[in-house]
Amino acid sequence: MSGTEVTVHVNRRAADELEAASDALETSESFALLLQGHETPAHVHCRLGGDLERIASLGETNYYVEPNGVTAVPVTVTADAIDRPVDGRLEVLTGYGSESVSIAVTVTPGPPGVDVDDSLAEPARSEPEPTALERVVDQFAAVSGIEPATLVVVALGLVAVGIAALTAATIGGPVATVGTGIVIVGVLVALFLLVQ
Repeated sequence: MSGTEVTVHVNRRAADELEAASDALETSESFALLLQGHETPAHVHCRLGGDLERIASLGETNYYVEPNGVTAVPVTVTADAIDRPVDGRLEVLTGYGSESVSIAVTVTPGPPGVDVDDSLAEPARSEPEPTALERVVDQFAAVSGIEPATLVVVALGLVAVGIAALTAATIGGPVATVGTGIVIVGVLVALFLLVQ
């Protein structure tokens, strides 16, 4: 039930007297009719009239209103079934129909529903296209049966050995040769550990 309400005072100044706090209501959802009791108890009958009967309903039609109490009457509205405003009236009667009050009710269409497509749950991004190097590594790995990670380590090892050999040839001397040997041993140990 929404927060929309309309109030009718029952027996405020005299017995069998009804007084609506408002004579019109516009809504796009269900609402509550509040029967505000005053001096004496009363039996009240409620009904819907006009086109409002097509899209709204009352839980019950007869209510007992206690003195100085409030009786809530839920009015269920199905506004999603309409595409233009619907006019009607909510009638409240007491004293065996001798006293009545009518409230004009206009129901407007509710906000449009949002259709949720299953594709919204899937990630929008796709896998990026592999680079030329990744394609070559994948093809070589498929042919040789060696893991792509192992191929990358071998390639990096060959680059490191190449740089060490170039440095040793440029600088010369026993220190450069020992450095190249250390790089070669490191690459061989890495390959041994990968194979294990």
